[in-house]
Amino acid sequence: MKICNKIRILLIENDIDFVYLIRNTIEHTEDIHFCTYAETALAGLELARSLNPDIVLTDLNLSGNQLDGIGVSRKIRLSTNAKVLLLTSFEEPSIIISASKESFASGYIFKSQCRNLCEIIRETAAGTTVQERFIQELILQELSSAERTVFDMMLGRDVEILSSEKTIANQKTAIFKKLGLKNQHELLHIFQP
Repeated sequence: MKICNKIRILLIENDIDFVYLIRNTIEHTEDIHFCTYAETALAGLELARSLNPDIVLTDLNLSGNQLDGIGVSRKIRLSTNAKVLLLTSFEEPSIIISASKESFASGYIFKSQCRNLCEIIRETAAGTTVQERFIQELILQELSSAERTVFDMMLGRDVEILSSEKTIANQKTAIFKKLGLKNQHELLHIFQP
């Protein structure tokens, strides 16, 4: 839900200097609203559930807390309608790709590129970005071609499946397990546009 058509942002970050930088950057825009921030993953999760922001910016490295940036991002994606952008000082592609897949992130922003923050926020709020599609395709690479067909069927896409009901049920179970999801509701919540 947007206030006065502004994109509502929640920040989960334990570096106060970086909180100031993000807040200052966002507050100088007319179309983005900085709701608040949390210093811990658990506080961030509670705020995300109560404030229902459009986008949650989550520091990937929330060490010392009960949930890390990946875990809290995943919980936020599964329990709210917010998109998640991971903030990271790590620029190692394998770390970013793994974290993005595991958290169901909509994208990521390198802390060294914060000058592009507002543009990335706007693009993410406007719809499915190229980065978000890329992350989803990486996630779905875990599925076999038969599982991918069943996945498409579960999303309501028009596909032809010749398998028995028992085989389809087994493939659904395999899909949930591979994607780390509990049920079709979670699958639709994450993957349906």
